[in-house]
Amino acid sequence: MISPNEKKTIAFHEAGHATVSWMLEFASPLVKVTIVPRGRSLGAAWYLPEERQLTTTEQMKDEICAALGGRAAESLFFDKVSTGALSDLEKVTKQAYAMVSIYGLSPKLGNISYYDSSGQNSGFTKPYSEERAKLIDSEVSKLIEEQYNRALKVLKDNKKKVEELANALLSNEVIFKDNLISIFGARKWTSYQEEKLQEEELKTKKK
Repeated sequence: MISPNEKKTIAFHEAGHATVSWMLEFASPLVKVTIVPRGRSLGAAWYLPEERQLTTTEQMKDEICAALGGRAAESLFFDKVSTGALSDLEKVTKQAYAMVSIYGLSPKLGNISYYDSSGQNSGFTKPYSEERAKLIDSEVSKLIEEQYNRALKVLKDNKKKVEELANALLSNEVIFKDNLISIFGARKWTSYQEEKLQEEELKTKKK
């Protein structure tokens, strides 16, 4: 059993994710989210990821920003954060390190990758100096903080609507894409995956 306060925290956390994702061009838009506990999970969310062969810096930043939306919402509405963001933090940390040290997407490090496709690096030694390691850590922290602050700004700019969404989730225990459309309006962008779904829905209706 979860307490009413925990349930409220989860609702605002998920509303934060949903809002930031809805407002960013390259983040995956919400399909459905529920705060009904399932096993060890305190809730579940479904988003519509874009199928990509290539990913740009802007796309990865939007994904990190959206993943931090839950933690940012907790901070904004409750002035404290919970351990519920653990999986989000794990995700963004891995993604930020990949951007900086593998994909060569850090201007300070330049066009360099420390990815070892041969698998010969045992993991006990790093192919760079301690000074470079500090720079990598610094760039990762900077990247994550920038996207966290960006998520916080999105939520502050839409604070009343985020609250409305969270309250809808508290009342109904589940929200869908239509809830976001009614509160925020239609997204400015339509992903390729959304276009495909819309085409399939039209075909189904015609049958």
